Amino acid sequence: MPYIIAIAVLLLIPYLIYASIIKKRNQVNETFSGIDVQLVKRHDLIPNIVAAAKKFMDHESELFNDITALRTQAVESHNLKDAKGIKATLDTEAALSSKLSQLMVNVENYPTLKSDQTMIEVQKALMDVEENISAARRFYNSAVRNLNDTIQVWPMSLIAKYVNVEPYPFFEAKETEKATPDVSKLMA
Repeated sequence: MPYIIAIAVLLLIPYLIYASIIKKRNQVNETFSGIDVQLVKRHDLIPNIVAAAKKFMDHESELFNDITALRTQAVESHNLKDAKGIKATLDTEAALSSKLSQLMVNVENYPTLKSDQTMIEVQKALMDVEENISAARRFYNSAVRNLNDTIQVWPMSLIAKYVNVEPYPFFEAKETEKATPDVSKLMA
């Protein structure tokens, strides 16, 4: 009888570790879907932003083309839900964020566009979506930290490797977003 209990315990421990890893991976995927919802909203706003800005910004066609191409790439990358697919999505979204920021800075150089009611509404909607993305990013990063901590500690790392669960990437700010703004450039 003691042998049966010992064997049951030896079988139960790996199963509990496996179940914990899978639950944490599912939590990461769930929290990423929260980001995904907000990113889709942002993707839906981009044509409106470009259309409103194009009316006033004749010399920014390259920027509009870049934004449109990145939006298309971002929409396509949202079908991949594993660690590598999420990494590709996050990289594409970072590039798209950078171009959108560049566009918003350029809008400041066009007083008529800056005061256009459509552009004001689209910018407000974009700011709301960006705030929601930021909140969702915090939940996602917390879930990623929990999963990555779990699968990188022995003996859980052995089971994670066996069931092919890899560390997920964090949703991080790019270096340009971390930099302190140069106020003298903003005042010019």
